[in-house]
Amino acid sequence: MSTEGLRERKKRETRIALSWAAVRLVVERGVANVKVEDIAAEAGVSLRTFRNYFANKAEAIAARHLDRALEIAEELRLRPADEPLWTAIATAVEDRFPLGVEQGGEEPPDQQWVDGVRLMVAEPSLRGELLRANATAETAMAAAIAERTGTDATKDLYPKLVAAAVGAAITATMQHWLVSDRPLAMKPLLRDALAQFAAGLPEPK
Repeated sequence: MSTEGLRERKKRETRIALSWAAVRLVVERGVANVKVEDIAAEAGVSLRTFRNYFANKAEAIAARHLDRALEIAEELRLRPADEPLWTAIATAVEDRFPLGVEQGGEEPPDQQWVDGVRLMVAEPSLRGELLRANATAETAMAAAIAERTGTDATKDLYPKLVAAAVGAAITATMQHWLVSDRPLAMKPLLRDALAQFAAGLPEPK
């Protein structure tokens, strides 16, 4: 790997470490009881390094959600050109959406991921950052869909509609999964949600 490649990998690892440190501390102590200095110390970096990556703790907490959502758009660009759009989207989401499974040592155990999702959904002070992250991811998804369908993400409605539908499917699935009173597997739920959108959301029989 080149020096530039190693540098980018190190930056990515630092960003991930800071984000999960923020989640861990806020879950343990509560949002109001965690300072950015605490997050930097937990990740083993300086406050200056934290500031190089994030403007505040809310941004750090939402970072992994944002990064993985953006990766879905990149994965969609890698799908075969002749693959049906919704099939390509479903595969990209399943491949990149953080399903609470460890990925090559980069992701935390399942419970920490679950705690982080619950935190972002339930904590009022973090919802704004979560909404901004979702909006950024939706814009990136619309751009990838436009490339795939020969449309214009800035002028045409179609890629925006599809991107919004994908975001809605993910959000609804997460919320349904979190409040379920029985253990559910995330991946089949997500697959079903996307399949329902692909079918035009027919009424249940």
